[in-house]
Parts: sequence; C-alpha cells; structure tokens
Amino acid sequence: MSDVSQETMMFKRNPENKNVAKTIAEVCKAFEEKGYNPVDQLAGYLLSGDPTYITSHGDARSKIRQFERYELIEELVISYLKEKK
Repeated sequence: MSDVSQETMMFKRNPENKNVAKTIAEVCKAFEEKGYNPVDQLAGYLLSGDPTYITSHGDARSKIRQFERYELIEELVISYLKEKK
C-alpha cells in the first residue's frame, strides 16, 4: 500500500501581505518597457524557477525574488478569482 495520504492537505497562506500584487505589477511594467511579453516571461519564471526569465531592468529581478514562487502564484490565483465573481 502507498504511503501517500488520500486526505486533502490544507494550505494556509501567510496573512502577512508583502505587496505581492504591487511587485508583480512593477515587474510586468519592466517587461513592457524592455519589449518583453509579461505573460510569457512570468510564466517561464514560475514554471522553471530560473531568474533569467526576469529582466534586471528596474530592479525587477531583485524585487520578484523577495517572494517564493508559490506566493506569486497564490496572488495571481486570488486576482483571477476576484475578477471572475
């Protein structure tokens, strides 16, 4: 029998908002200023964890690396779900 639990794991987010949304917006602006597609670049980073997907323009790479990738994904999901209501 497998050791994998059949129960749903509970993920609790950190209630401390570190302005993730603001940082994502700033990074996307830096992409646009450099002529990059923000969706492609951000998706590449979130999937791979490779910081070279993030431009250093406007200190975007340093800003986004303040956060774990799951925090960025979490903020994007929250924003998406709010728009769907």
